[in-house]
Amino acid sequence: TTPRAATAPPGAASPPAHPPTPFVAMRVVAAAAAALGVVLACWAPGAAAGDPGQCANPVAELQAARQALIDEVLHPLNAHPMLVRLAWHDSGTYDKAVPASEWPKAGGANGSIRFARELGHAANAGLSRAIELLAPIKERFAVSWADLIQLASATAIEDAGGPRIPMRYGRVDTATEEECPAEGNLPGAEPPFPNGEPDAATHLRNVFYRMGFQDRDIVALSGAHTLGRAFKDRSGAAPEASGGEGTEYTQPGAKPHGRDTEVAYNPGGRSWTPKWLVFDNSYFKRTPEEPSLLWLSSDRATHEDSSFKDAFDAFAASQDTFFEAYSAAHAKLSELGSKFEPPEGIVVD
Repeated sequence: TTPRAATAPPGAASPPAHPPTPFVAMRVVAAAAAALGVVLACWAPGAAAGDPGQCANPVAELQAARQALIDEVLHPLNAHPMLVRLAWHDSGTYDKAVPASEWPKAGGANGSIRFARELGHAANAGLSRAIELLAPIKERFAVSWADLIQLASATAIEDAGGPRIPMRYGRVDTATEEECPAEGNLPGAEPPFPNGEPDAATHLRNVFYRMGFQDRDIVALSGAHTLGRAFKDRSGAAPEASGGEGTEYTQPGAKPHGRDTEVAYNPGGRSWTPKWLVFDNSYFKRTPEEPSLLWLSSDRATHEDSSFKDAFDAFAASQDTFFEAYSAAHAKLSELGSKFEPPEGIVVD
């Protein structure tokens, strides 16, 4: 297999429950190609000179890392929401007003969130655990941190039942803590908002317009809150802490995946939806009157603001419509501020 140039994103499609390409098979393919004298791409973004990963086949390495994420993190630990949050917080610092020639000053998906300085930002509370989960995979495969973080998020969405995201890879990592963005660029959930905005709708537009998104994109991305929970001891946006009793949907013994079998998870916190390990359009079907579910000021804005509400209602009426919009918005978010090697990126089928 050789890398190919990225093309326009295809329409979203529902993925298989378990992606079919095991990393062992991909390594066998790479070895067989070498035995036959076939020259595979020699690439690892940001790799130091002499790094043995430099001459790994990038497609095989990405496929291998993807399968390891599924087998070692997602299925045994159900860490889907945390990995999505990690990738979003790496990407969500992007400022389109900063020229690409000044990379990485614009922020974005460049792996800087792995550094203690950025992990220490208040909005990133609890995400050091996500880095810990990814570190063993990063050590084994020739992928950049920026790629691995975005790969983990897209894989988590698909594995939870969401759409296949039209991703490309080849992101280059930032090198030092000094390249981390300033604190305060991520969206807030409740007032007072970082820039003194009078309401949540204005705040959401200020943050997401800065990144190049429009109202429909904002609502689509908000729909990812179908996954996960908020915690008192992390974002502070919920009254329940991690490891506590939680709500009827987050207490020990709940069924956040919607099946009768038991599932491993740390109880506590408050979820936006009853089945908070399933990616679907249920975020748009709930009502503010449900006391056990989370409704933040930012959630109410997407439900009540006239422009946001048009998209909100469309996504409630059709999961396919939501998946199509979400897939495109997620792919765009995953590339904000990224520098690719090769410049056209690498697509993994």
